[in-house]
Amino acid sequence: MPTTTTDRPTAAVLRHQERRVLSAVGCGLRDDEIAAALALSEDAVAEHLARILVKLGLRDRAAAIVHAFDCGLAAPGRGPRTRSVRPVPRAIAVRAAGPKVQVSLLGPLQAGRDGQSLNLGHLRQQAVLAALALGAGRSLSQQELLDDVWGMEPPVANVVPVYIYRLRKALRAGDGPDSVIARGLRGYQLVPGVVDVDVARVEELVTRIGKADRAGEPLEAVRLCALALGLFRGEPLAGLPGPLAELERLRLTERRIAIVQRKLQWQLRLGQDAEAIAELFALSAAHPLNEPLAAMLMQALYRNGRQADALTVFERARRRLADDLGVLPSRMLRRAHQMILCGDEAGLGLNPWAGSSTVS
Repeated sequence: MPTTTTDRPTAAVLRHQERRVLSAVGCGLRDDEIAAALALSEDAVAEHLARILVKLGLRDRAAAIVHAFDCGLAAPGRGPRTRSVRPVPRAIAVRAAGPKVQVSLLGPLQAGRDGQSLNLGHLRQQAVLAALALGAGRSLSQQELLDDVWGMEPPVANVVPVYIYRLRKALRAGDGPDSVIARGLRGYQLVPGVVDVDVARVEELVTRIGKADRAGEPLEAVRLCALALGLFRGEPLAGLPGPLAELERLRLTERRIAIVQRKLQWQLRLGQDAEAIAELFALSAAHPLNEPLAAMLMQALYRNGRQADALTVFERARRRLADDLGVLPSRMLRRAHQMILCGDEAGLGLNPWAGSSTVS
């Protein structure tokens, strides 16, 4: 039966020289660099590493790197520790207040600290960070990360521990050794209270939007919608590979559209027609197959005395649906079209909940 994280031997079983070698391996040094630092031959380094893997039940060098970090023999960005150190507790606790790492997924993946952009490495490594950030504090096992980032085509070797090690170095909080990525009994997770993820902030704002709606505060709802939309910087997770990124791109794009629809509906009710119509035109052009958007634009144009423009929007949507999907307009779109033809302004009342995705 394979050795698990909980019953794997600790670094205490190693001899002094083996601990020094493991510390150097954990800091990312090559065999020739370890040999130079510890005054050993490269053959001796290789022999020490082979014994280390056997004693600790580790699979390969990548696993040794992570083990060295987790047992306190190595710290991101620091040289090898050769003095005896106590194992790092595995309990994941909220760290003391300090500079937070900002992770932004609502566009190309970005991370920063104190206004400085952080280098996150290549795309697969970035996708691992994105999976952790989307986990909302939940621990993810190596297998889950492999499934999320590689799907049905896993890498030749298990590179997850290597990517975690590199991300820990890149995301190190402040100048200390504290890690932004913790390892628990089940897997890896971002340390609570240390990382600020923009997707989580959007969800907090969505909750507040729902409360403002229910309280009958349209101006506050519009303000909160604008704050949430301001966090989007383009296509979410743009360019990131993997099944999780693909699904989240779709989900977050739909989330944004739902928030925009809510904001525009309230703006129209408040009489902010010019701003709402301009934004509806832009959004409809970007999402020509979204029938609720087309219906809302038709209603807004008709209520502003632009019946011909409203009918043009319907014809454009009808042709696009037929050409791209081979379907007729939905009942909702046909009903809006019929009411405009009949001049039924009462039937075109803009209900802020009608035809929109739920965002609360």
